[in-house]
Amino acid sequence: MRALPLIAFVAAFAVPTAGLAAKCGNNSGGYGTWKAAFADEAKRAGVKSRGLQALAGTQYAKRTIAADRNQKSFKYSLEKFMQVRGANTIVAQGRKRKAQNAGFYQGLEKRYGVPAGVIIAIHGMETGFGRFKGDSNVMSAIATLAYDCRRSEFFTGHLVAALKLVDRGIISPGSIGAKHGELGHTQFLPGNVLKYGVDGNGDGRLDLNNQADALASTANFLRKKGWKPGGGYQKGQTNFRVIQAWNAAGVYQQAIAIMAAKIDG
Repeated sequence: MRALPLIAFVAAFAVPTAGLAAKCGNNSGGYGTWKAAFADEAKRAGVKSRGLQALAGTQYAKRTIAADRNQKSFKYSLEKFMQVRGANTIVAQGRKRKAQNAGFYQGLEKRYGVPAGVIIAIHGMETGFGRFKGDSNVMSAIATLAYDCRRSEFFTGHLVAALKLVDRGIISPGSIGAKHGELGHTQFLPGNVLKYGVDGNGDGRLDLNNQADALASTANFLRKKGWKPGGGYQKGQTNFRVIQAWNAAGVYQQAIAIMAAKIDG
């Protein structure tokens, strides 16, 4: 789930501001100093020893900064975007996946009200159905983005959440994800793991690299964001605004809605 400038999220995970705040930067030069200062803020936000150790072990992630400066999806036409992302392949494979595991998707819809096509389209778009979940250290990616002045306020909330996830044993200092720190089959940012993650396979633990947990968490996110069971989800319809909460790019939102309808059709 990609980075969205959600004011409500920032407020939910805001770090107390008493004392000197860690100073953001635009290159690696001040990262070490920032980490030390941010550790004090993290403590005040309730982060414990394992989370603090994970923060101390992070490194400035140059590939993350390069990716953040070069996001092309916002510039593509819808047609170009769907071509680049392999929409026809996602739809074809998505239909097969729905047929092969109909009971699972029916169970998700019964519990959360979200049709299979929407969940499957997101799964296919985000990671090619789990084949490409990323190759970046999650903690270093999120910490780098929290340090970087461009979107420090937004990613600070996700960093605090990531540190708390380490404290709880849900992720580790070595967890691997995408270049913006997204995790698992549908690329949840850490704050959304903390808020919307659910145990989808009933084994008593949350693991976004487990497909059942990831897809149930995705359905739970959409439901908590206001998904109306039985409502339409194409542009201009009731549930399209919920798809908009998943990703900030308009072409992405429309592509999900179009592919979902074809998978469910």
